[in-house]
Amino acid sequence: MPRYDLFPDIAPFDSGFLAVGDGHELYWEQAGNPSGRTVLFLHGGPGAGAGAVHRRFFDPDHWRIVLFDQRGAGRSRPHASVAANTTPHLLADIEMLRRHLNIADWLLFGGSWGSTLALAYAQAHPERVRAMILRGIFLGRPRELDWFFHGLAHVFPDAHAAFLSHLPEQDRNDPLAGYCRLLFDPDPAIHLPASRAWASYEGTCSTLIPAPSLVTGFVHDRAVVGLARIEAHYFRHDLFLPPGGLLAGMARIAHIPGHIVQGRYDMVCPSQSAWDLSRLWPRATLSLVPDAGHSALEPGIRRRLIACVEEFRDA
Repeated sequence: MPRYDLFPDIAPFDSGFLAVGDGHELYWEQAGNPSGRTVLFLHGGPGAGAGAVHRRFFDPDHWRIVLFDQRGAGRSRPHASVAANTTPHLLADIEMLRRHLNIADWLLFGGSWGSTLALAYAQAHPERVRAMILRGIFLGRPRELDWFFHGLAHVFPDAHAAFLSHLPEQDRNDPLAGYCRLLFDPDPAIHLPASRAWASYEGTCSTLIPAPSLVTGFVHDRAVVGLARIEAHYFRHDLFLPPGGLLAGMARIAHIPGHIVQGRYDMVCPSQSAWDLSRLWPRATLSLVPDAGHSALEPGIRRRLIACVEEFRDA
């Protein structure tokens, strides 16, 4: 019988570090069934890293579950590094990991920035993608970044005010530039509080119902520095995406089946992007979850994601 909530926690059966060049070593792990169909989990951020809970979206008896931490994120080394850290680098890293693990093709599963990276990878290597399950769609367009830095104030004025309050008055009209100055300052007394403020803002706005435990998870020093610094680096470079953006490349992957899972009240990545993507992806179904925001762990989102994974068991 299909299961529509998180599977029990499991440990990896294999893990290691992969040297991908430019001084970067990526942490990777495999869990579940070594002989099963392969699913690649792509974490968000950029810079958030993968965790044990992410293995639990997949039936471990059926799936060979591959997770890795992108450059500078999570357990990858060097931590929080933005040197040679761009979207093309990450796409090459995914291909290197695929070859390292001797995988022919895989199901891609990613949310938020993970959806961005999944689309970019599929457009670069469509022959390697069996299907995709994407959540909280982020296409990296200028208007989406403008929403994050300014538009969210219309819904979360308190969280936005707290976010800006960490900046000097003269920097508040351009919070990205202001935060970059703080986040990349070598002094921990400067970059740590800025990282906490950035991560707390994102976490506070990520759920339909306030979830203090989620915000608490965003304030561990190592995690927040990687998240805030790498996000800011990517945001100030327009996510290192091609000039036409991801929608311009959808014809290359129109044949790939997929599911788009979107919280109706996602305030971090509003539903318009999921809708725009669905209009150009004929083999994808769009599910607007009526009682959810952005987080993958909200009950309605996680149940729908797991149902979508179950639909692709034999794809």
